[in-house]
Amino acid sequence: MAALTDPVDVGGVAVPNRLYRAPVLECAGTGEGAVDALIDELAPTAASGVGLVFQGASVVTAESGCAAPNMTRVHDPEFVAELERLTGTVHDRGGRIFVQLAQGGLRSLEAWHAGHRERNPEVEQLAVSRPPWQLRLLDRVGLVDFSPRVLSTDEVYDLAEQFGRAAGYAANAGYDGIHLSGANMGIVQQFCSPLYNRRDDEFGTGADEPPGSGGLRFLEAVHDAVREHAGDVPLVTKVPAETAAPSFVRRHLSFEDGVRLATRTAEAGYDAVVPVDVSTFWDMSVIRGKFPERAWSAAELQSGYAAAFGGPVRARAVRLLNRVQARGFDREPGWNADLCRAVRRRVDVPVLCEGGIRERATCERLLGDDASPAAADLVGMARPFYAEPRLGARLLAGEDALCASCNNCTVPQAAGEPGRCRTPSVVRERATLERAGAYERRDGSGHEGTVADEREGE
Repeated sequence: MAALTDPVDVGGVAVPNRLYRAPVLECAGTGEGAVDALIDELAPTAASGVGLVFQGASVVTAESGCAAPNMTRVHDPEFVAELERLTGTVHDRGGRIFVQLAQGGLRSLEAWHAGHRERNPEVEQLAVSRPPWQLRLLDRVGLVDFSPRVLSTDEVYDLAEQFGRAAGYAANAGYDGIHLSGANMGIVQQFCSPLYNRRDDEFGTGADEPPGSGGLRFLEAVHDAVREHAGDVPLVTKVPAETAAPSFVRRHLSFEDGVRLATRTAEAGYDAVVPVDVSTFWDMSVIRGKFPERAWSAAELQSGYAAAFGGPVRARAVRLLNRVQARGFDREPGWNADLCRAVRRRVDVPVLCEGGIRERATCERLLGDDASPAAADLVGMARPFYAEPRLGARLLAGEDALCASCNNCTVPQAAGEPGRCRTPSVVRERATLERAGAYERRDGSGHEGTVADEREGE
């Protein structure tokens, strides 16, 4: 049985403990100040003792592909080279950092964000196949607006090459590893999903093949491109099981399909896998928890919501849908645990588990105890770091996260706002803990510094 404080090896990279910050939006963009914004966001996490930091989804294409406002793009080698300041800062604080590479496909901004679409009317979404009828129906009633461009076989290989080039730029900038955004309805999941992938070329799934086979071949193509451009840098990917799909969706990846796909991905040469239970759509299955009443009601955010969703009436419709979905997706600590445990029995690479984890006891249980076999080799949290950027110090000392899973941090991101805790009781408690010195590291590593010190010496 492993403990949270034990070291672990991921693809040849020594990680000092088994706690990681899961990928979450930093809202840093790609322009002037982006590198400093990423340092401000991620350096406190590394300084607090978190062993592995994942920079959130960073888009490999020059156009389209961003699933939310202010995402970072990593297609430009000159910009990525500047991120050496970020990787150096994380390393100076004793951490390791991987970058998550992404492309949103049909989930890209221009499909759902009215303001962005008005500013970029010519931009198309990359599509694995023609959008499924459920999304075409939403398009017909005006809730989304698709301009899909179905990728040819050559263009699929080109896309894999773009992932590989971005990985090479990242490795040159000092990133310790690469993480593919293989779920949350991004284009990798769309290749894997029977709902989205109805291709008849080598990246489709034949009638006599198990679901997800076409997606596996895309993952293999990305793997080969990463190896060509970035050598033996550790390569990790999320792997979806679409168990949270609505009942009216018949074509989706089952639990068993997800286990099989994760197993085959590891056999294809990936150095670790992150199995996740997701939906076929972008919904509350990704951010399970309470309905974010405070965020939706904030007067200062209403104009941003209206701009994003195409007016106040449509914004209210999205709010209502959010409320309905929240009833079906309560937070369950470690909701991916069963899937992770099933995958871990079949692979010989590290399995990472995230999803609703807030308590130190849950971390230890997922790593294995007398009551149940281990579900994972590392455990991660995402939104709790919005509430407590230096959360690692308290977690590694045996305490629990403050995050209330209220989602007041996430919904405002649709309006272009940064991810931060907006729940007063949590913010007050963090301030109290800061004054009491609770965020100083207690492992004697010499990385205790204050929040104000994080960019010192750049």
